[in-house]
Amino acid sequence: QAWRAGDAAAGEALLARIYEELKRIAASQLRRERPDHTLQTTALVHEAFLRLVDQRGVDWRDRTHFFGLAASMMRRVLIDHVRARRAQKRSAPDDPPPAADESAIRDVELLDLDRALSALAETHPRQAQVVEMRYFADLDVEEVAHCLNVSVPTIKRDWQFARAWLNAELQDRRTLP
Repeated sequence: QAWRAGDAAAGEALLARIYEELKRIAASQLRRERPDHTLQTTALVHEAFLRLVDQRGVDWRDRTHFFGLAASMMRRVLIDHVRARRAQKRSAPDDPPPAADESAIRDVELLDLDRALSALAETHPRQAQVVEMRYFADLDVEEVAHCLNVSVPTIKRDWQFARAWLNAELQDRRTLP
């Protein structure tokens, strides 16, 4: 609020705190990725931050609202990175087809999760937001409840429902030819 009121020092202090928290979230995200991931923590933070700053007309309510949006941006950065990596592999016609290594499997799993999460958002948008905030921003249940303006028990039910729904959806995808 002080930054909004024009206090430049408050803006600098806020940026420093946000940056450290985004680095923590990004490091947590990248620990879930394949070991040879080419995207580094700092690059993920910078790309997500640039996308956040580019948002027009967003009324930043508070910390959890900001980090909820940060989760969405980090998800998009990671998905875009996987898609670009896969496109680059496909564009090399003289290379042999890639083996089914662990990194390729993790890429497919992340893309499948993204598609399943998008499908969940079509019918259950709040539950999809809960997953995004819990999984991609590493927010706890209380922070998600505050951000979405619902009770903690509601978030716990949403989290349980969304995990079951996604698990079933991902199982269905694995059994498709």
